[in-house]
Amino acid sequence: MSTPFDAFGYARARPGEIAWLSQNTNHLVPPEVVRGALEEAVRARRYEGYPVAAGDPELLDLVTADFGLSGARTYLTGGGTEALYMTARALLGAGDEVIASDPSYLIIHRFVELSGARTKNLDIYAPPCRLTAERISEAIGPRTRMILLIDPLNPLGSGYARDEVRAIAEVAHDRHLFLLNDVTYRDFSDGHALAAEFAPEETVTVWSLSKNCGLAGLRVGGYLASPELGAKIARFNTNDLGINVLAQAAGRAALATKPRWIGNVVRQTRANGARVREVVGGVEGTHLLVYPSRANMMAIDIAATGLSPEVVQEDLLRRHGVFLRAGNYLSPTHGGRFIRISFSNPPADLERFAAAFPETIERLRADRPAARAA
Repeated sequence: MSTPFDAFGYARARPGEIAWLSQNTNHLVPPEVVRGALEEAVRARRYEGYPVAAGDPELLDLVTADFGLSGARTYLTGGGTEALYMTARALLGAGDEVIASDPSYLIIHRFVELSGARTKNLDIYAPPCRLTAERISEAIGPRTRMILLIDPLNPLGSGYARDEVRAIAEVAHDRHLFLLNDVTYRDFSDGHALAAEFAPEETVTVWSLSKNCGLAGLRVGGYLASPELGAKIARFNTNDLGINVLAQAAGRAALATKPRWIGNVVRQTRANGARVREVVGGVEGTHLLVYPSRANMMAIDIAATGLSPEVVQEDLLRRHGVFLRAGNYLSPTHGGRFIRISFSNPPADLERFAAAFPETIERLRADRPAARAA
């Protein structure tokens, strides 16, 4: 039995050679935004001491102002992922049920399972490619404890209008359910609405600086919640001495300057998304599930080509240095149908994709038996 191809190991062993279109990371934030803050913190040797346990006060104020949720308290965690884990462990128990979707960001589903609960996944691999208040209401049962609302949604790039968020929040409020609102990609979405505006006592808003501020490697995130709900979640905080001081310095610098550069980041991201659409539209047997994306990623359905997403991923990476992500880790049901592309990248990366994707699909399709066997 052959060893599965280690795509991440292959890509990381070739720094500077890969067009990294695989993890929704943001490569468009001007480097000077955080470089000075990091250099100053290193020169001052701030890494020798512990951070303020609750978080840098200025950073907390910047996050609070960025969201504008009155009555909510801001908490820092080691990336948004830690906040998601803490929320699941704090609010769920054995036998509980969470209304979620498929496709979804399945790491959250795993955290639900670690809490002894389970997800009830509503299939959204068809228009409108998002949950609705009506479907959620129909799915609620006696064990339902929480609704998971990821807006915008990784991996499809779909998002919710304000009235749709309000309707889902009202279901949570009326049925006395927690509402976990993961808003990691909110800065890419026009007219984004926070569920906490409509159900402040039930909602936990999880945020991250990984994607909007281009700080994925520094792991800065957190959650906002009412003081009572926030304290319940904070009991599961393992970073009792605070998160990385250099990460906080970078986050503070990024948020303080965000109004000056985020518009350019979003505009280039949307232009890149249009380029992806143009390329995919010219390749027989492939199509986008959602366009335009309200985030910085989209899912390319390749099922009609008869090709495996894993084979396409490997070929693009090995032959062209273009790293897209097979959908198997994002959907139990449909992961064998799509490959995800992210595109907060320099235009040159998208041009590498534009040259590589049609060639890869055409060549693999011509050799379909071998591609399927792999």
